[in-house]
Amino acid sequence: MLSSDDPKQNHLLAALRPEAYERLAPDLELISMELGWPVYEADVPIEYVYFPTTCMVSLLYVMDNGDSAEIAVIGNDGMVGVAVFMGDAIMSSRAVVQNAGKGYRLKAEQFKKEFELGRSMQLLALRFTQALMAQTIQTGACNRHHTVEQQLCRWLLLTLDRLPGNDVTMTTRLIGNMLGVRREGLIEATDRLQEAGSIRYNAGRIIVLDRLKLEKISCECYAAVRREIERLLAYEVPSEPPQSKLN
Repeated sequence: MLSSDDPKQNHLLAALRPEAYERLAPDLELISMELGWPVYEADVPIEYVYFPTTCMVSLLYVMDNGDSAEIAVIGNDGMVGVAVFMGDAIMSSRAVVQNAGKGYRLKAEQFKKEFELGRSMQLLALRFTQALMAQTIQTGACNRHHTVEQQLCRWLLLTLDRLPGNDVTMTTRLIGNMLGVRREGLIEATDRLQEAGSIRYNAGRIIVLDRLKLEKISCECYAAVRREIERLLAYEVPSEPPQSKLN
C-alpha cells in the first residue's frame, strides 16, 4: 500500500516507466495545496507543473464580469499545466484548488526536458491531455442540456473518483459557482438527493451515502468521461531505450 506522501499516488507518475520516474523523482517537491489556492491565473506564464495526490484542482473559465464556470477537474488522475508542452506555457483558464490536500510540483523547464525526450512522459501527458479535452467537451454539453440535479451528480462522481474517501467539503454557494448555476436551484437539487438517500449535506460537507443511486440519477456524461479516461490511460507504456538521461 502506498504511503500518503508517495508520488505514485498520482496515477500519471505511477504509470511512468521506471527509468523516467527515476529521472524525475529527485526534483519532485511535495507541497500542501490549500482550498481556494490559485494554482494558475489565466494569461500568466507557468513556472511549475503539478501532480495532485490527495487534492483536486478545478479549471475555471472566468468571464469579464467575474462570473466563472468549471470546465474540468484534475486530481490524482493527471497533471495541472498541460500548456507547458502544448504551446506557450500560458494557461487560458484559471486553476484553483477545489479540495485541499497534497500534491507534487516540478519545475516547468525540467518537465519539458523530460517531455522532449519523446518517451513515456510524452505518451502519458498527451493521452491525459486528450482525456482532459474529452472532459471539457462533455462538461460543456452537460451544462447546456441536463438538469442541475444531473450536473451535481456528475460533479460529485467525478470528484469522488479523484479523492480518497466518500465526502466533499464545499458549500452550495461554491459548488454553484463551479457549475455556473444559481444557488437556489442547487439547494433544491441537494435536497432531492438527500431525500433519495444518496447524500447527506451539513455545514458545507457532502457525504455520499449511496454511490449507485448517484450514478443512476446522473446523466450519461459522467459515464462517458470515465470511459474515455480509462480507455486513454489504462495501457502499458513501452520500454525506453537505454540512452535516456537528461542533459
